[in-house]
Amino acid sequence: MSEPADLVVVGAGPAGMAATAAALAGGLRVVLVDSGTALGGQYWRHPPEHARAAVRTDDLHHGLRAYRALCRVLTAHRAAGRLDLRLEHHAWSAVREGDGFAVHVVDRRAAPRETAGVLRTPRLLVATGAYDRQLPFPGWDLPGVLTAGGLQALLKGGGVAAGTRVALGGTGPFLLPVAAGLAARGVEVVAVCEAAHPSAWLRRPGPLLRNPAKWAEGAGYAAALARHRVPVYPRTAIVAAEGGERLTSVRIASLTPDGRPRPGTERRVEVDTVGVGWGFAPQLDLLVPLGCALADSADGNAVAAVDAGQRTTVPGLYTAGETCGVGGAALAVNEGRLAAQSVLTDSAAGAGHGGMNGRLAAVRSAVARQRAFARAMPLAHPIPPAWSSWLTDETVVCRCEEVTAGAVRTARADGAHDHRQVKQLTRAGMGWCQGRMCGPAVHCLTARERAYEPAERLVATPVTLGALADLDEGTPPRTTTTPQAPTTTEAPPTPQAPTTSPAPTVNGATDKECS
Repeated sequence: MSEPADLVVVGAGPAGMAATAAALAGGLRVVLVDSGTALGGQYWRHPPEHARAAVRTDDLHHGLRAYRALCRVLTAHRAAGRLDLRLEHHAWSAVREGDGFAVHVVDRRAAPRETAGVLRTPRLLVATGAYDRQLPFPGWDLPGVLTAGGLQALLKGGGVAAGTRVALGGTGPFLLPVAAGLAARGVEVVAVCEAAHPSAWLRRPGPLLRNPAKWAEGAGYAAALARHRVPVYPRTAIVAAEGGERLTSVRIASLTPDGRPRPGTERRVEVDTVGVGWGFAPQLDLLVPLGCALADSADGNAVAAVDAGQRTTVPGLYTAGETCGVGGAALAVNEGRLAAQSVLTDSAAGAGHGGMNGRLAAVRSAVARQRAFARAMPLAHPIPPAWSSWLTDETVVCRCEEVTAGAVRTARADGAHDHRQVKQLTRAGMGWCQGRMCGPAVHCLTARERAYEPAERLVATPVTLGALADLDEGTPPRTTTTPQAPTTTEAPPTPQAPTTSPAPTVNGATDKECS
């Protein structure tokens, strides 16, 4: 792209892809940045191109037709020179610069060597998704205990089943596709432990009835689990994991309505792998330092506050998808389209271009309907209020710094009122993951009545000192080049986890695990 960009989009998942396509259709020049090796993000993750023939994962996906259509559109605009696609580029900081923004990125295509660059733009759209929210339990730090999103990523990214005898636990509909995908690949799924009860949906059936695709999808998963004889236990939780060098068994128990294990119901189940998931936490690392206002959501997370057009409270800054609240890929796609239309409306460069004006009313109607479902989901699948009763004082809560539940409880008794104060007293959240794994749990242990707001971090992902040195005053930043186009628009290779550099790093938050 020889001309300056009108818009930078960070995140090439459903929201980012849809926003980019709509902005390009409106005549804007766009730079699309993503840490993965291909379009699709975590939701549309695929095996690498060279393994595609041997590993089939299409059955694990929804919306592949929409995904492939978006791939074709973006590839065509890239060939025409209107889209600058920056894959394997990590956005580690975004700051205001005059009337626009400077997005600092590192190019990791030649890892372990990193090169730094700065993308300047009058308008910025952040679509960075979310990652698995975890609650600790005794033994959760054993090898063999994974997140549910991690199990799904292995399946989608390489057709890899992490174990042969697996138990899943937590809450929310996401457990069902993970269980169905594992069972379809010959894994013995011995239990799906859902902490909530399906009857909770009967108290608020409206959002479910207004979104028939959701209950049809759920019915399909239920049929798949029945076909593979996978037992689903409502109002049940995995309360402990056991083993020596690695996981060998779990203890599961029925729960009271507030989430306490019912006396006499606990039993031991032999497994070699566990997947746990308690919903997702929005990835707000780029938005918070820019001063974007946050709002509370029904699932206990703080989310980006946006208007009806996905504008944040910062002029020129837009966001779409899970950063505004976890609601699924269909909602993310429509929010991305709304955000792009707002960019077109607000941008002189987009004046005179129709964009998606003709379909705007239909998209807004779909967003309203899908957001209603998203708001109902955490009410039907809440985190059990008494989940902390599963923890012993010796249970590790912060795995990076080895801070126990007992230490967190002591800090609270000494006057700590939120996870930031607990961090100051115990170092919980000061390790490599920067509180990604333990932050929500520490917050629930200290200030559950308030929404969890992540700490402000000027460095959103680990960056080598060598890359930072490129930005030293008087040294021009190294420029990055656009990677080669995907060899196919039908199913580009999946984003892979970045290779960890052995060079020294300034530590920020790690990349999102699953969205």
